[in-house]
Amino acid sequence: MAGDEQAVQLYNGVDLNGWQHTGPGGFTVEDGLLTTHGGMGLLWYTQRTVGDALVRVVYRCGRSDDNSGVFVRIDGPPADPWHAVHHGHEIQILNNGDDWHATGCVYSMTAVQARPEHPPGQWNTMDIWLDGERIAVQINGVLVTVYTTGQPVPERVKDYEPERGRRPAHGYVGLQNHDGPSRVQFREVSIRPLPGLPQGAAS
Repeated sequence: MAGDEQAVQLYNGVDLNGWQHTGPGGFTVEDGLLTTHGGMGLLWYTQRTVGDALVRVVYRCGRSDDNSGVFVRIDGPPADPWHAVHHGHEIQILNNGDDWHATGCVYSMTAVQARPEHPPGQWNTMDIWLDGERIAVQINGVLVTVYTTGQPVPERVKDYEPERGRRPAHGYVGLQNHDGPSRVQFREVSIRPLPGLPQGAAS
């Protein structure tokens, strides 16, 4: 894996410089941590799009049912949070969701293969490989899901589930503030040069 010296920090650990919020609720910086409030809204990074790369997010939840997500490959600046839902891919954060809506899945399109998320209050590392048509997700070093554009996926059963279809090769990155009770904190959002896919994700 690419070393930390190659990481580009999208969140500077101090303020929301370079980020913009759309939708209800918001994010604040508390003790150096991005913290969700209310929702459903989206905080997105405005300064660049991301193509093939390793996206790393370090986060913690206060409760097992705290809900959030990391959006990748958002097609164009999102005017509202639903644009990211239907024109990007959400990597879910929800400890107690079912397999298609649990931490590390590509929301409603892939099921998780493992549930390595730490208990509430502890930090977790989410690594998202963006490699052409393939997305692979590790939580705390454990492969959780792999998605390839065009693979069979379940039909949409709820209008809040994402529209199916391709996303751009380069897109914006965002973080979700989902609802009032959920309080999810982030201490790192960064990108690194794409290393080889994790073991088990290349087949």
